[in-house]
Amino acid sequence: MILAIFDLDGTIADTIADLGDAVNYGLRVLGHPEHDYEQYKHMVGNGAPVLCQRALPEGHKDEADRLHELFREYYAAHYLDKTSLYNGIAEALQELSAAGVKLAVATNKPQDFAREIVASLLPNVQFEAVLGGCKERPKKPDRAIIDEILSTLGDEMTVYMIGDSNVDIQTAKNAGLHSIGCEWGFRGREELEAEGAEHIAESPAEIPQIILR
Repeated sequence: MILAIFDLDGTIADTIADLGDAVNYGLRVLGHPEHDYEQYKHMVGNGAPVLCQRALPEGHKDEADRLHELFREYYAAHYLDKTSLYNGIAEALQELSAAGVKLAVATNKPQDFAREIVASLLPNVQFEAVLGGCKERPKKPDRAIIDEILSTLGDEMTVYMIGDSNVDIQTAKNAGLHSIGCEWGFRGREELEAEGAEHIAESPAEIPQIILR
């Protein structure tokens, strides 16, 4: 059996505009400078609380909890305003599923939002699990989220971790998985190569080619 575990932000969906808008809303409320979407691409990846701390100016990091509250308030109403699937990702997932590959999502995005986004954008794709950031387990690159997915599926599997950042490649290493870096995501090929991704896909169509060859 083969299991393909996908990251969400920057891998399945381009979420950066909605994430950035939500943090910028909070920054405006708190009276701090905002950031552009390109800057946010280098702040995301380790969960919303860390994103909020990174977005705050030096000397105001103690406001991270309040910014996180404002972020969640805004994001809950706007998480699909600008978010969309990357071209070809739905077809790649369907090709994998048709070939008998099991699918899952492991993201540091808050779990409630992750599940809503996946259900809204990919209603016809069956996932064995969609797990996100929560208080009950540490975030990637800790392997806990991977272990939780694997605990329901058994041990006799070839498992791939697919994502766009060093966090995903580190997660694969920590859990002993094969890794596929996604060049189209937020961080790009250079970061994936530097982290030692086993494979790098230039487009979603290459993912089934790598896994099924």
